[in-house]
Amino acid sequence: MMLPTELFKYVKQIHIRTRRLVNDVFAGGYHSAFKGRGMEFAEVREYTPGDDIRTIDWNVTARTGQPYVKQFVEERELTVMLLVDLSASGQFGTVAKLKTEIATELCAVLAMSAITNHDKVGLILFTDRIERFIPPQKGKHHVLRVIREVLGFRPQHRGTDVGGALAYLHRISRRRSVCFLVSDFLASDYETPLRIAHRRHDLIPVTLTDQREENLPRLGLVRLQDLETGAQVLVDTSSRAVRQQYQQRREAALSQRQRLFRALGLDTIDIRTDEPFIDPLMRFFRQRERRR
Repeated sequence: MMLPTELFKYVKQIHIRTRRLVNDVFAGGYHSAFKGRGMEFAEVREYTPGDDIRTIDWNVTARTGQPYVKQFVEERELTVMLLVDLSASGQFGTVAKLKTEIATELCAVLAMSAITNHDKVGLILFTDRIERFIPPQKGKHHVLRVIREVLGFRPQHRGTDVGGALAYLHRISRRRSVCFLVSDFLASDYETPLRIAHRRHDLIPVTLTDQREENLPRLGLVRLQDLETGAQVLVDTSSRAVRQQYQQRREAALSQRQRLFRALGLDTIDIRTDEPFIDPLMRFFRQRERRR
């Protein structure tokens, strides 16, 4: 566990690193990817050739004797909610970083992008319980708190309840938000809460995967432990049948999750621990921008 001084230094490092990423890469993509809440009236000005005649303000035109048009600006402010899975399975990573470390840097980038565009950011940390809720706010100091909480918070529980986190979001957030659900989705029974959350919010599942979860290496007898339950099992990884059975179960769970996301029309961001998250995040932003 990090000491407070170490944690503070690490938070500052992440903040500096992600601020550069946001300024150089993500800020424009983020702005283009998400619509504001609508258009609001700004002012009137004199009509010039080429203006849309549907925007003529007839009251001002009649009063002045000259044609005037209404101008509108996008009501930009959004609320971004970060729902972050801190269950024990996140403490896994066989390449450079753990899944939770990647989740921290990703959340830092998203939070920095949001405040750069003057949006609010809120945070829900969950396991099989709601561990911490930080209401949406703006500002640099708030983003530093969000980063610090994701990085330094020590959950009291080890399991995963994605459905419970979505149900909590439904209770505390009545207005439409942009919601990033960051998890490895090693869970079940979240289809109904996912559907309900999708109807109210712009919900984006962010999946975290480690390459070692995709198949079992051939290492002979291996004792495996479930990080969330603590249960252990002795597995003969030299058995082809055992490796095939593991891979089939893994692929079946993945296919079921993908079918659910597609059926709801959810945009997803798929991130691996052995690859930088910059590319999949930029692909998501570009996809959203094209759709707009």
